Amino acid sequence: MSLNSVSLVGRVGRDPDVRYFESGSVVANFTMAVNRRNREDEPDWFNIEIWGKQAQVAADYVKKGSLIGVSGSFKLDSWKDKNTGEQKNKPVIRVDRLELLGSKRDTEYNNSSVSNQSSNSEDIPF
Repeated sequence: MSLNSVSLVGRVGRDPDVRYFESGSVVANFTMAVNRRNREDEPDWFNIEIWGKQAQVAADYVKKGSLIGVSGSFKLDSWKDKNTGEQKNKPVIRVDRLELLGSKRDTEYNNSSVSNQSSNSEDIPF
């Protein structure tokens, strides 16, 4: 028996990057910060990938700072760097289920507080 299951709750680190394909498929990619139990520790960052209808929901409703829950599986993207020829890897959580956990008021607050900060995606308010 094998099991590859991931469940996370955290805040979105950047607005989703959404791509639409001629086939009709849609994919959304973004980062997500998940706090550790000890609040003094730095959060863990995850690369998130969502396909299909859930990706469209992410495109329409998920913004930087949104509180979300995801469940899915772990995968390792691999590719060869075009410049160096070096093999590269990136861990990704492929989401099967997306849950919007923040209230509308939270979303409005996050959008206004995020827009008041610099647009550098490295500057995360949490």
